[in-house]
Amino acid sequence: MAAQMAVNSGASLWGPLKELWETVEGAIWRRQQESIHLLDLQLKKHKPQFLSLFKNPPKSLEQREMVRKASTEGIAIQGQQGSRLLPEQLLTEAFILSDLFDIGELAALELLLAGEHQQPHFPGLTRGLVAVLLYWDGKRCVANSLRSLIQSRHGKTFTLDLSAELVSLTTRFTDELMRQGLARRILTLVSEISVTREFERLQKERGLGNEKHRKEVTDLIKECRQSLAECLFCWTCQSALSKDDTLALIGYLETVTVEADGSLDSVNLALLMALLYCLDVTFLEQGTEDREDLVQALPLLTERHYVSAVHSRLVDGQPWKLPGLQAVARLAWALALRALSQLPQGAVLLEFTEGDESLADQALLDGVFLFLTEGVLASEGFPQEEFYTRRLHSLITDFLALMPMKVKQLRNRADEDARLVHMALQMGGEPPTPLRRDLDHLMILIGEFYSRDTFGLELGLDFWCPSETLHPHHPSLSGSYMGVALQRPPHKQVVLSKFVRQMGDLLPPTLYIPYLRMLKGLANGSQCAHYCFSLLKSNGTPHGENLQGALTGSPVSWEHFFHSLMLYHENLRRDLPSADPGHCRHPPLRGITHRELDGLSAFLQLLITIITWSENARLALCEHPQWTPVVVMLGLLQCSVPPILKGELLRSLAAFGKSPEIAASLWQSLEYTQILQTVRAPGQRQAAGIEVELNEIESSCEEYPLTRAFCHLISTLVESALPVNLGAGLRPPGFEPYLAFLRDAVFLPFPTRAYRRAAEKWEVAEAVLEVFHKLLRDYEPQPGDFVPEMVELQGEQVLSYKPPGYSLMFHLLNDSPTLALCLTLLEEGVRQLDTYAPFPGKKQLEGAVLHCLCLLELALQKEVVFMDLLRESQATLLVSPLEQLLQGVNPQSRRADHTVNIARYLYHSTSNPEAAFHSAKILRHIARYPNIQARLVGDFTHDQAVSDKLMAGFVECLDNEETEESTEKGDDGDPEKCVERLRHETQVHILNLLVTSLELKAPNLALYLLGYEVKKPIATTNLQDPGVLGCPRSCLHAILSQLQRGSERRSGPLLSRQAPHLAELCYQVIYLLCACPETSGPTMRYLRTGQDFLYSHLQHLPFVLPGNGIAALSQMSWLMKTAAIELRVTSLNRQRSHTQRLLNLLLDDQPHALHTADGEMGTDEENRSVSGFLHFDTATKVRRKLLSVLDAIDFSQEVPELLQLDFFERAQIEQVISNCEHVNEHGHTVCNVKLLHRVLIAEVNALQGVAAIGQRPLLMEEVNSILQQVVERNRVRRSLSAKQQALQSWRALVETMLTACPPDLIPPDIRQLIIRDLLLDLHDKVLSEDAASELMPIVAGAVFTLTAQLSQSVLSEQSGGLEGGATSGFASIANSALHLILRKLLDFILCTGGGFQRLRAHLYGSLLYYLQIAQKPEEADTLQTGDTSMWERLTAPEDGFSKLQRENLAIIESYGTALMEVVCRDACDGHEIGRMLALAVLDRVLSIDRQCQWLIYMCNSGYLRVLVDSLRQDDAALQALLGPQPPLLKPLYIYESKMALLTRVARTAQGAVELLRCGLVAHLIECQVYDMLPEGDAHRMFSQRDPSGFIPSPLDRYRQILLPALQLFQVILTSTSTQHQQGAAQVLQWLIVHSDTIQSILRCQELSVASLQELALLTGIISKTALPGALELGQDASGPTLMEFKSHISRFQRQSLSLLGRLAGSERVRLLKLAEESISPRDPPNRREEMEVAMQQICANVMEYCQTLLLQSSAQAQFSVCLFSPSVAEPAGRDGPRTDPLPSAPCSRVPSLGLVLYLLRNTASDFFRFHQDHRQNLDKLQGLEQLPPDEVKELCQAIVSTSGGVDKIPSVQRSVLAKRRLVQLINNRAKLLALCSYIIETCLFVLWRHLEYYLLYCTPSDPKDSLLPNVSAYRSRVGDESFGVMQGSGGRSLGLSHVSQQDLEQLQSDVACCFSESLQRKLLEVEGLYSQMRSRYTFIQALVRRIRGLLCRPKS
Repeated sequence: MAAQMAVNSGASLWGPLKELWETVEGAIWRRQQESIHLLDLQLKKHKPQFLSLFKNPPKSLEQREMVRKASTEGIAIQGQQGSRLLPEQLLTEAFILSDLFDIGELAALELLLAGEHQQPHFPGLTRGLVAVLLYWDGKRCVANSLRSLIQSRHGKTFTLDLSAELVSLTTRFTDELMRQGLARRILTLVSEISVTREFERLQKERGLGNEKHRKEVTDLIKECRQSLAECLFCWTCQSALSKDDTLALIGYLETVTVEADGSLDSVNLALLMALLYCLDVTFLEQGTEDREDLVQALPLLTERHYVSAVHSRLVDGQPWKLPGLQAVARLAWALALRALSQLPQGAVLLEFTEGDESLADQALLDGVFLFLTEGVLASEGFPQEEFYTRRLHSLITDFLALMPMKVKQLRNRADEDARLVHMALQMGGEPPTPLRRDLDHLMILIGEFYSRDTFGLELGLDFWCPSETLHPHHPSLSGSYMGVALQRPPHKQVVLSKFVRQMGDLLPPTLYIPYLRMLKGLANGSQCAHYCFSLLKSNGTPHGENLQGALTGSPVSWEHFFHSLMLYHENLRRDLPSADPGHCRHPPLRGITHRELDGLSAFLQLLITIITWSENARLALCEHPQWTPVVVMLGLLQCSVPPILKGELLRSLAAFGKSPEIAASLWQSLEYTQILQTVRAPGQRQAAGIEVELNEIESSCEEYPLTRAFCHLISTLVESALPVNLGAGLRPPGFEPYLAFLRDAVFLPFPTRAYRRAAEKWEVAEAVLEVFHKLLRDYEPQPGDFVPEMVELQGEQVLSYKPPGYSLMFHLLNDSPTLALCLTLLEEGVRQLDTYAPFPGKKQLEGAVLHCLCLLELALQKEVVFMDLLRESQATLLVSPLEQLLQGVNPQSRRADHTVNIARYLYHSTSNPEAAFHSAKILRHIARYPNIQARLVGDFTHDQAVSDKLMAGFVECLDNEETEESTEKGDDGDPEKCVERLRHETQVHILNLLVTSLELKAPNLALYLLGYEVKKPIATTNLQDPGVLGCPRSCLHAILSQLQRGSERRSGPLLSRQAPHLAELCYQVIYLLCACPETSGPTMRYLRTGQDFLYSHLQHLPFVLPGNGIAALSQMSWLMKTAAIELRVTSLNRQRSHTQRLLNLLLDDQPHALHTADGEMGTDEENRSVSGFLHFDTATKVRRKLLSVLDAIDFSQEVPELLQLDFFERAQIEQVISNCEHVNEHGHTVCNVKLLHRVLIAEVNALQGVAAIGQRPLLMEEVNSILQQVVERNRVRRSLSAKQQALQSWRALVETMLTACPPDLIPPDIRQLIIRDLLLDLHDKVLSEDAASELMPIVAGAVFTLTAQLSQSVLSEQSGGLEGGATSGFASIANSALHLILRKLLDFILCTGGGFQRLRAHLYGSLLYYLQIAQKPEEADTLQTGDTSMWERLTAPEDGFSKLQRENLAIIESYGTALMEVVCRDACDGHEIGRMLALAVLDRVLSIDRQCQWLIYMCNSGYLRVLVDSLRQDDAALQALLGPQPPLLKPLYIYESKMALLTRVARTAQGAVELLRCGLVAHLIECQVYDMLPEGDAHRMFSQRDPSGFIPSPLDRYRQILLPALQLFQVILTSTSTQHQQGAAQVLQWLIVHSDTIQSILRCQELSVASLQELALLTGIISKTALPGALELGQDASGPTLMEFKSHISRFQRQSLSLLGRLAGSERVRLLKLAEESISPRDPPNRREEMEVAMQQICANVMEYCQTLLLQSSAQAQFSVCLFSPSVAEPAGRDGPRTDPLPSAPCSRVPSLGLVLYLLRNTASDFFRFHQDHRQNLDKLQGLEQLPPDEVKELCQAIVSTSGGVDKIPSVQRSVLAKRRLVQLINNRAKLLALCSYIIETCLFVLWRHLEYYLLYCTPSDPKDSLLPNVSAYRSRVGDESFGVMQGSGGRSLGLSHVSQQDLEQLQSDVACCFSESLQRKLLEVEGLYSQMRSRYTFIQALVRRIRGLLCRPKS
C-alpha cells in the first residue's frame, strides 16, 4: 500500500497531463512520426481521465492521516529513496488546497511540491499560487488534448492531412468516449465552471496573487471552458451527435444568456455553432467521393426518431431565455428541413419538412437577423474561427437560395412599410411605430458579416455572377470563377446575384442606407470590389444623356452619387461666408439634413471600400471628366458641413491617395485649397482651415473625427508620394507646415484635451504617431540637409524648409517636448499593461506605444550618420545622442528610468510581441556603448522588484518555445506566423544584446541577465539550477533549456532545426562565457556538473540542416570551440574521466548506444578507454565523429557567374558594388543591397530623353539582375565565412585533443591511426578539384599540426619501445599509409601553384616533420663497434629507418623538377618564414639524397648561385642587427637557414667545389658584418639584454652570425680535402681579411661556453689553413703581401699556442668552476658538458695544428721546427691568471714542453673519469626500469626546464625523457673519450719529435764552448721555419737562443721524472680500452716505447 501511496513530485494532476498534451501536440500538430506509438500508450494510460473528464481524486481519511504524519514520520516520494520529512507549513497549505479544489490530500500535496519545483518559472509567486496555476493548467491540457483528438477525426468538414493510422486511432478512441457520455459531461462542466465562482473560492482562501496571476488564472479557466465547448463544436463539424446529445445541447442553449453588450460569449457561441453544424446538410451539395458514407452517417437522413425529437423540441418546446437564439436554431432547422425535402431520402420525412415555412416565420418574428448581427457577429470569438464564418455564410445564402418566396415577402413588406412612412410624413403625422424591419436587418447582417473577412476567404464572391457583358477587358475575371474555367455558374450563385440586383431596383428610401451597407460588405475583396464597381457603373444612365436626365437613373449608382455631391457643393458654396472667418463657427445646417448626412456617409464608406480594394476603380473614378470626385470633395471640405462628413470625405481622399499618380496631384490640390492653412494672407488676424476646426469645433464637441481623418490622409499620402517642392511659389517649399501642425496642434496637446469617448484619445495619438513613424522611416540623412538653403519668394530670399525626417530627428535628439511626450506615453503604456485589465482604447494605446518605440529605434539607427554629417557641416545646431537622453531623469518618477520603462515591455511579450520586439531592438542599440552599460546595470538592479520583473521579462522572451525560423518573408498573411516570427526576432535581438555586452568590460548587462555576480568579483559566482539556494531563473537557464530541448532524442536538439540562427547565437553566448577568463570557471563547472551540456550536444554532431547549411556550420563551430576549451580545462585540472569521456565520444570508430537509460554513461563505457574498442573489426566500424564533422564541411563553393550587362558598364557597376560594401556585425564584408538599389534607381531616374523612357523596363530588369547577383555574392561570402569558421574550430578541437590532453588517454598506436585518418581525409577534401582556395590556409595549418603530432607520436613510440623494436619498422602505422600521406602532402604543395607562399610555409613545416619520422633517433655510442667487421656491417639487413628514408626519397624524386622548382623558388624569394622553411626542406632532402639529384638541379638551374649571391645583400641587414636596439630578427634567421643549407651542400665534395666555384668564400670575405665584433663588456651586455629573454644580447647575435660561417668553412675544408688546396687558401684569405676580429676572439679573456665553442671552431679552421703550404698557392702575390700574410699566420700560430697554455694549464679548473657558478636557472643543465667538450676540442685542434706544423716543416726530426721550449717547468705559474695589462703578454713567451706533458697527464686522468661515467650511464640505460624514481626525476630535470614540470609528467613519459638524457650523457662521454684519445696521441707525437730534436740533434749554446755556426743554424731553424713563433724583436727570441747543455740535461731528467711508469701504464691502458677498436692500434705503444728509449739514453 505504501508503494501506491508514494507522492508523485511531478503532481499527478499536472505533470502526466502536460506530458499527454505534448504527445498529442507532437503527433497531431507537429506531425512527429515517432509520436503515434507514444500517443497510443498515453491514450490507454489516460483513458480514465477522459471518461471522468475534470473529475478530481476524492478526499480520504487515510490520505489525510498520511499527510498529517509527513512532518514527523516523513512520506515516500516517487523516484527518491527513503521517506522525506515535510515542513508543517506545507502540510497546512496542502489541506487548504485540498478543501479549495475538493481534491485528494495527496494530490494537493503533489501540486504544492510541483509548485515549489516550478516556482523559478513564476517569479514573484508563492508555491501555493503556482499550485493553483498548475491545477488549472492540468485541466487545460486535458481539454486541449481532447479537442485536438476530435479535430483529427475523419469527417465531413475539414481534414488535417494526417496519416490513416493516426486518424483511425483517434477516431476509435473518441468514438468510445462519446459512447460513454462525453457530450453530456462537457455540457455539465461548461455550465458548472465559472470564472466568477472560482474567483470567489480562491479569494476566500487567498489563492489569488498579483494582477498577472489573476489574469493567468482567468485565462486558464476561460481556456478550459472554451476548449470543452470547442470539443463539441469540432465533433459536430466532423460527425453527427446522437439524439440524446443533440437534445442535451439544445437544452443547454435554452438557458443561455448574453453578455452586457448583447453578444454571446465565445463558449456559448461555440455551442451554438455546434448545434448549427448538427442541423447542417449543405455539405451534401459538394459531392465529394465519400458522400455516400457521409449520408449513411447522418442521423437526419437515417434516423426518423432523431428528426422527430429535434423537430418537436424546436417547434413545440418552451420559450428560451434568448428568443433570438431560439430564432437562429429554428431558422437553421427550417433550412435543414427545406434542404432535406429536396433530397430523394427526404420523402419519408414529409410530415416534418412541411413545417419549414412556419418555423422560418417564427424565426423572423423573433428577430433572427438582428440577433445574428448583435449576438453572433459582435461576439469576440466569432472572427477567430474560420468554420464559424463558413457556417454563417451557408446559413445566409441557404435562406436566400432555398426560401426565395420568404425573401420576396420581406421585400413586399418593406415596400409597404416605406409607403406608410412616406404617407405619414406627407401628412405631417408620426410614422407608424410597430414596423417590422426584417429586410433591413438582413441587409445589415449581410453587410456586417462580409465586411469582416478575417481569413481572406472572399465568400462574398458567391453574390456576384460573372457575366461576359460586365467585364470584357478584365482577363483575370472573365475566364474563370474562383479559378474554375467559366461554365454556367451554379444555381445558388445566380439566385444570390439576382437578389443583389433586385433589391437595388426601385429602392424605397427606408432601405437606401441598409442596401448601401450591404453593398459595402459585398464589395470587400479585390474581385468583389470590381464587380460592385461595375454594378454601380451600369446602374447609372448612359453617358450620352444630359445631366438633367441623370437623376432618373437608379439612386444606387456612381452617376447619381457624384451628381448629388456636385449639387451639394454648388448649394453650399453659395452659402460660403465672406472673408471674415468668424462665420465659420456657426455653420448653417440647412444645406444637408440628418438623413442625407447618413446617406452620404454610407455612400462614402461604400466608395472607400471599393477604391481601397480596386486600383482600376480608383483611377477610373478619379479621371472621370464629369464627376471629378477629388475636386468636389476638396470643395466640400471648404464648405460648412459637419465634421463627421468632413472626416468621411478626408478618408475617401485618403483612399484615392493610395495610387501614387493621384497622390502627387492631391498634394498640390491640398496645398491650393489650404485645407490646412500654410500661407497667411497679409493682415490676417487668426488661422483658418482645419486648425480652427480642431481648436474650436472639435474641442468643444470633445470629438475629433476630422483630425483623425486628416492624420489618416497625410499618412496615406506620405506613403504614396511626398513632393519636395510642395507649396513652391507661395511659401518656402516643403512639408514643414503640415509637420508643425501635426506636432504642435495635434500631438503635443493630445493628452490635455477632453474626450467624450475615452478611446478616442489613443486613436488620435496613434494616428499622428503613425505619420511621424512613416516620415522618419523613409528619411535618410543627406549632407544637403545640414546646409542652410535659400529660395527666392516674391522677390526676397527666405530659408527653405528642411525634410520632415530631419526635423523629427532634431526633436528626438534634443530634450524636446516631443521626446518627453513619447517617453511619457511609453511609461503610461507599460503602466496600463501592468494592470492586465481591459480599458477603452487599449488596442490604440498599444499602437501608439508601438509607433513611439519605432521612432526611438529609428532615431538610434540613424543618429550616427546624422551626427557625423552634422559635425562635417559645421552647422550651429546642438544635438545629443538619444542613448544619453534616455539616461535623463523622468519628471514623473524623479528617477532615470526611461530605459527601464522600455525594457519592461519585454515582460508583456506574450500579450504584446511587437512591443517586446522593438524594445529588444532599442536595448540592443543602446548596449553597444560601454559607458552606458554600467549605468544600465545600476538602473536595472536599483529596485529589487523591478529587477526581478525585468529579468523575468528577458527570460520569458527567451523561453518561448513556439518560435520557428521562417525562411520566407512572404508569409505575412498568417497572423500566427507573423507573431512567431516577431518572437523569434526578439529572441535573436536579446541574444545579440548578450553577445555585444559580453565583449565589453564588466559589469555589463549580459552578466546581470545571465545570472552572474555584478556587485562582487564575477569569478565568485556560484551558478545553480533555478530555485536552488534562491537562484532566480536567468537568461542562461533559458538558453540552456532551449538548447537542451530534444537533445536526449536521437534526432538531436530541436532548436538547431526549428530556429537555426537562434541556436547558433545560443551556442555563441555559451562559448563567450566559457572563453572569457572571469566567467569561464563558474560556467564550465555548471555546464559540466549540472547539465552534462557538452557531451549531450557533441554526440549529435554533425548537425545537418538541409537548406540551412550556413547556420549548421556556425552552430558546430561554436560548439567545437567550447569543446576545445573544455578539453583543455579538464586536462589542466586533471579531471581525467571528463576528458576521457569526451575523447571517446569524438574519436570512437565503434558504434555505441547514444543514450543509456539514465542519460549517464554506463559502467562499461566508463571503464574502457579509446584503445579498448579500436580493434580492426571492420564489420562494425563507424565513422569517427571528428571525421563526420569534417565531412559535413563542404569544401566546394559555387561562385556566381559574371554579370552579363547590356546597358551598364561592368567596371563601373563593380566599382559601385564595392563602394556599397561594408563589414557587418558578424565580420563579413557584404554589399548593402538596399543602398545599391537606391544608387541604381537614382541612376536610371537620371536618364533623360525619349529613348531612356522606352528602355526603362529593360533597364529595371537589368537592375534587378544586378541586385540578385549581389544577393548571391553576399550569400557566397557568408557561406565561405561559415565554412572557414567551422574548419577553424574543427582544427582547434583536433589540435587541443592531440596537444593539450594527457597523451596516455590515447594510446600511441590509436593516436597514429587517428592522425592518419584525419590527414588522409583532409587531403582528399582539399585536393578535390572544386575545393575553395579560401579554406586551404586553415587546412594547411591543421596538416602542419597533425604531421607534427604524427612525427612526435612515432618517435616517442620508438624511443619508448625496446631497443630491438626500434629497428623492426613502424609497428602502428604502416609504411604504405606514411607514403600515402607524403604523396598527398606533395600534391598539396604542388596544387598551390605560384601564389599561397604563406600557406606553403605550413606545408613545408609538415614535410619537415614527416621526414623526421625516418630520421634514425640518436643511439647510445657503446664504443663496441669494433666487434663487427666491415663486411658484416655492409651485408647487414636494411633497418626500418633507412628503408622508409629510401622510399620517401623515391616518392619525392618521382615528382621531378616541378617540386624542385617550387621549393627552390620559395627558398630564394618571398615571405621570410616561407623562405626559412623552404631552405630547411632543401637541407633535409639534400641530406637523404644520395644521388645528389636535387644538388645537380640547384646547380644547373642557378638557384645555388642565387643563394650564394644573396649573402652579400644580407650584409647590410645583418650589420643593422648588431646595434644596441636591433630591428626585427628576421634577417638573422634567414641567414642562419641559408648557412645551414650551404653547410649541407658543402658536405659532399661535389657541393663544396660547386660552392667555391660560385664564389662563396669571396662573398663572405666582402661581408663586413664579421668585423663588427661588439665590445665584450659584461656590464654593457647586461644593460642591453632583452628583459623577456627572447632577443639575444649583441654579442650573442654576433656569434649567431659568425658561428655558421665558421662551421661552413670547416665543412668546406673537410670536404675539399688535400687535392683542392684552393679552398684552404680562400678560407685563409677570409681569416686574414678579418684578422683583427679573429685575433681579438683568440685573445678573449672572458671564456664562456659560447666563446669556447667559437674558439673550438676557429682553432679547427686555423689548424687546417694557417700553414706554410697555403702560401704557395698565392704565387702571384707580391713580396710585401707575402710578408704580410706570413706575419698574420705567425700571429695565428702564437695565439693558438697561447690558448693551449690557458686551457691546458691550471686555468682549466678555474674555467670549469666558473661555468658551474655562472649557470643561471634558465640555462640548460648540460652547460658543463658543453664546456668540457669545447675545451677538449680546442686542445685537440691546437695539438693537431702543432702536429701538422711539425710534419709540414720536415719529415725528419733534425730539420723539424721547434714549437716548445726545452723546459718542463709547471705551466701554472706562467699561465695562471695575469694582472699584466698588456694583452700580448701571454703570447710573448714560447710555451714549454712541460705544457704538453701537463696536458698529456691531465687528459689521461680525464680519460678514465669519462670512461667510468660512460660505463655507469650505459649500465643505467640497460637497467632503466630498475632505476630509483629520484634518479629518474633528476635525469628528467635536465630536459624539462621548470622544476614543477617533472611532477606533472606521467611515468611513461618520464622514462622516455630519462632514456633520452642518458643517451645524451653517453654520447657526450663517447665524444670526450675520442677527443682525449686524440689529444693523447698528438701530445705523445709532439713530445717525441721535440725530445728527439733536443736530445739528439740540438747543439747547446754554452758561451765557453759555443759554436756560432751551430747556434746560428739553430736560430735560423727555430726562427724562420717556425713561421713566427720566434719572429719579432730580438728580445723575444732570447727564450730559445740560450739552450745550454744544462738545460738539455735538466730537460731529460725532468721529462723522465714526469713521464713516469704510472703514466706510461695509464697511456697503454687507454690504448687497450679505446684505441684497439679504432684503426690506430699500437700507435701509443710505439710512441711510448720511443720516448722511453730517448729518455733512457745516457746523458752526453
